[in-house]
Amino acid sequence: MASRPGILTEWPWTPLGNFKYVVLSPWLIHSTYWFFVKKHEERDITPLLIPLILVWRMLHNQLWISFSRYRTAKGNTRIVDKGIEFDQVDRERNWDDQIILNGILFYLGYYHLDGTSQLPLWRSDGVVMTILLHAGVVEFLYYWLHRALHHHFLYSRYHSHHHSSIVTEPITSVIHPFAEHISYFVLFAIPMVTMVFTRTISVIALAAYLTYIDFMNNMGHCNFEIIPKWLYQNFPPLKYLMYTPSFHSLHHTQFRTNYSLFMPFYDYIYGTMDKTSDQLHHSSLERKEESGDVVHLTHLTTPQSIYHLRLAFASLASNPFTSSKWYLTLMWPLTLCSIIFTYLYGHNTFILERNRFKKLTLQTWAIPKYSFQYFQKGQKECINEVIEEAILEAERKGTKVVSLSLMNQAEEVNTYGGLYVNKHPKLNVKVIDGSSLAVAIVLNTIPKSTSQVLLLSGKSNKLASAIASHLCQKGIQVATVREDEYEKLKRSFNTEIGSNLILSRSYSQTIWLVGDELNKEEQMKAPKGTFFIPYSQFPLKKYRKDCFYHYTPAMLAPSSLENVHSCENWLPRRVMSASRIAGIVYALEGWNEHECGKAMLNIHKVWEATLEHGFQPLIMPSAAKVQPFTY
Repeated sequence: MASRPGILTEWPWTPLGNFKYVVLSPWLIHSTYWFFVKKHEERDITPLLIPLILVWRMLHNQLWISFSRYRTAKGNTRIVDKGIEFDQVDRERNWDDQIILNGILFYLGYYHLDGTSQLPLWRSDGVVMTILLHAGVVEFLYYWLHRALHHHFLYSRYHSHHHSSIVTEPITSVIHPFAEHISYFVLFAIPMVTMVFTRTISVIALAAYLTYIDFMNNMGHCNFEIIPKWLYQNFPPLKYLMYTPSFHSLHHTQFRTNYSLFMPFYDYIYGTMDKTSDQLHHSSLERKEESGDVVHLTHLTTPQSIYHLRLAFASLASNPFTSSKWYLTLMWPLTLCSIIFTYLYGHNTFILERNRFKKLTLQTWAIPKYSFQYFQKGQKECINEVIEEAILEAERKGTKVVSLSLMNQAEEVNTYGGLYVNKHPKLNVKVIDGSSLAVAIVLNTIPKSTSQVLLLSGKSNKLASAIASHLCQKGIQVATVREDEYEKLKRSFNTEIGSNLILSRSYSQTIWLVGDELNKEEQMKAPKGTFFIPYSQFPLKKYRKDCFYHYTPAMLAPSSLENVHSCENWLPRRVMSASRIAGIVYALEGWNEHECGKAMLNIHKVWEATLEHGFQPLIMPSAAKVQPFTY
């Protein structure tokens, strides 16, 4: 929002939320109805092209968003070397409002202006007229409107909302108050309305002009340089007719220079050209791809999780992935294609996210495989090869630590990552699964007054053994209801602490430590008010409303960790999984051993180091009166 919002700041359909597209339905229904009821020779396809143009514009913008986020994560040719935060994502989530506005105005123009029906596919005179009017009229008027918007009166009431984003994304280009968008549409409508009045308008001219506007807007705000130097060297006049992303980026960092829309020659004429424009253009092109000090290796979870990636829909990625959205069900053809793609071409990781913390560069790499594929025999060998190649690539790039997340560290897949260390004993990069920190988080989540817990591990693993061992050493009874689990855990304990491990015949405990997924039948046996504390990689399915479910092992990241604007799977904002945090702490501390296979580090040392670096424990839900058990 602008610092001092003026009139017509809010969009009229803001109260409708995600249902705002219904404002287009009257025209869409009306035009569709008349298309089918009229005689064949009277039918006009023009109004039916309007929604197609709107969909194309949305797709075009989304492609730019995804491409820009991928390129800025890689680092090569990045312009502004800073990150964005959740407040910017929230501020820019209504980027499609301007497309709705354009749709309404296009329908009004069609129904109230002569010459808008039965449009031809192509007219050369209309295209030439559009080019001349844009360069000579639209660019000139926009330049002076833009300078006026930087006057303190209009800036504080309108344009400051746009300039809240110092580090821009493609969608930043259309984040303006409602009144400001009206003024922009009036300018861009000049060539379109002129073509209508002169009977020179065509479908291609209209669609091409709108695509040109969107392309240049998105390119100018993408925060990575895409225009090569040789283009201006071989065609010098282009320097005045086409701006670069670095040119407009200076406007967002310097504010009082580079006011032009897409053609910089008015800045040259009126002396508002930033003198460092060429220098920034060249230095941005020379920026190399970054290599992360710490690489966090993750993968896709459910089929619809692909839409929650940082590279996909920003509004979804900025919130926890808790349940499927109804409208994503309508995208099942695209979802199915993504699954097929992972089978055919899912053999290489891709950079998902880039962060900075203290002196470390952090990267998240994703394996294009879904969780269910890790359980398929035919995919296991392929997945292991992809993980192994990712570790070796990180080694070649000088990465210090690779942390394995989710199924990438599963015992049945690669023995907690031990498979790769055994195969490559001379690795310099440290491979970790974060198990020691995960155990420490669980231990420090248990309420202080607890005397007995119920451990349900499904199939016992090294986390279950470590948790049970440490609790028994502290004099807390660890109960199990499954005899095979009890016998396996007891064999791993010495006689002294083994006395605190008991085989329970009931489910009366109110603190449940859960490994693998707990089914509904077992959850229904829990007493009212039970705390379910998972130590597994995946969250529990919630069947009880009278019980409390904690998050999977995770902690709150310090505010100094930069460029955090997406959620890690189901975790809340700025909350990171134990394995991801462990990789960061390992690199900061300079520890020199792997934590994978059966190996674990000193839990107390890892916990204290994590707290010293600013990561904070999560409070148990609805339990302000409950104090955590201190390790």
